[in-house]
Amino acid sequence: MTESSSKNVDWQKVAKIAQEHRDASIGHVEPGVPDVPQYLPRDVTPIPKELLSKEEVEITQTFTEDLLKSLASGQLTSTTVTKAFLRRAGLAQKLANCVTELLPERALARAKILDDYYAEHKQPIGPLHGLPISVKEHVGMKDLGLNAGFISWWDHKAEDDAHILKILWNAGCVFYVRTTQPQTLMHLETSSNLYGVTVNPFNRELTSGGSSGGEGALIGLRGSCLGIGTDIGGSIRSPAANNGLYGLRPTSFRLPTDGWSATMAGSEHIIPVIGPLSTSLEGIKIFMKTVIAAKPWLTEPSLLPIPWIEKESIPIGQRPLKVAVLWNDGVVKPHPPVTRALKEVTEKLKGIDHVELVDWTPHKHDEAWEIIASLYFCDGAKEESDAINASGEPWRPMSNFIIKENPYVKYHNIEDVWYWQARREQYRRAYAQVWNNTATGKSENGAPEGAVDVILCPVGPGVAPLLDTAKYWGYTSQWNLLDYPALVFPVSKVDSKVDLAEKEYKAMNSKDEFNHLLYDPEKFQGAPISLQLVGRRYEDEKASLCPVRRDLFANKI
Repeated sequence: MTESSSKNVDWQKVAKIAQEHRDASIGHVEPGVPDVPQYLPRDVTPIPKELLSKEEVEITQTFTEDLLKSLASGQLTSTTVTKAFLRRAGLAQKLANCVTELLPERALARAKILDDYYAEHKQPIGPLHGLPISVKEHVGMKDLGLNAGFISWWDHKAEDDAHILKILWNAGCVFYVRTTQPQTLMHLETSSNLYGVTVNPFNRELTSGGSSGGEGALIGLRGSCLGIGTDIGGSIRSPAANNGLYGLRPTSFRLPTDGWSATMAGSEHIIPVIGPLSTSLEGIKIFMKTVIAAKPWLTEPSLLPIPWIEKESIPIGQRPLKVAVLWNDGVVKPHPPVTRALKEVTEKLKGIDHVELVDWTPHKHDEAWEIIASLYFCDGAKEESDAINASGEPWRPMSNFIIKENPYVKYHNIEDVWYWQARREQYRRAYAQVWNNTATGKSENGAPEGAVDVILCPVGPGVAPLLDTAKYWGYTSQWNLLDYPALVFPVSKVDSKVDLAEKEYKAMNSKDEFNHLLYDPEKFQGAPISLQLVGRRYEDEKASLCPVRRDLFANKI
């Protein structure tokens, strides 16, 4: 196909080409990827263990930090590890529809170079030597497709590797798989006309989340241990939470974003970010440390020159760690499993020395959604709509929801933009004051002291939603508006015998009623339950390196 020819070809034919390309890439894996049962159970996470070799299972279920140790010591070769992840990623596609293409030839060529280097020099080439890393297709790889989930963009190619990929490559990693994303990128699910629906491997009737849902499902199935996602309203945290993973939404301008693809390029009303998803908390830390150590601000001037602080950001013993608990945002009450997880974690925290617990009172979270929803599509969603309509492809349900059914999507002239950006800054100041008011004193310079360090809160109004129902963004988009870093971590799984529905509940509003009526314990049985820790702007280390992490994050689903 030639450039832009996807605009002149029936959209189903373009989708067929995309899927055939994906399937062919899986077919190039050797030994071949095993076939899966014709009729799949709701929970497909046990299946890879039944179809892969004992060595492949052991490698792919090893945490990032431990794999790196084995690679750095020469105990494992990059070729062996890459082959294992290629086969498991191929299986993940057959089980959850989460892959757009595997890259076996280039991945194994890269692995050989790394193995040859190690054989000659007896040391790793960098901190990520030999580690396979998965990449959301939204992030550009030279000469490969860059379609942002639109049929009409199918022929778009990346002219170069994204900045963050260059850094990770120089650190020694291997790129071997690209993962699915939704039409428009603006879903908390992952559904496109190119590849269809990505489902949750723990319960295929539920969504894997979005927009980095391909990463979520792939890593949830251990087809990757460390991957790259993006986030403008919850797109890292939703997939991480839905699949029982760790995921970090960093503060803006800490990690490089040059080289990704999306509509509305240059818009700065709400800043999107890039960040990691991993099977372990240490994997998140390694990713952040590696990227920031490369001083990306020297190449991408918009980034802030803030090093990653390895030392604990809260001195243990000098004062208590102050954790505020947000039980309910005042708009939509979380489902029973989420509330249970909050109770379990807070009970655990009560038994830890030097931890102080307080309740967090939400400050006008309904207003926060009005502001951020008004700033998402300041062109009235013209670029999004044009990109969908150019090929004649149908609008996916969640695209309809966030654009056509969204009362805040309007064309803004320059005065309108100024108004909403002023509202954004006013709200940020008000929320900062709410946080400052939790202080117990002031420094000699008048700065608040003894304030809340982190907020412990839900990631969503429930666990992974049923397909086409992820319509409440407030528990994630709240922190995008404020530009606060947020770390997701797994806690437990839904137990239908314990997490009973509230039979007599009076909804606060229509959104709350919609969410309440979605809950049926049996439908969500076995789904991961996750929470998030939120810090203040540029206190990413405090959220992700919290001194109580050994207790909070002991559960690795």
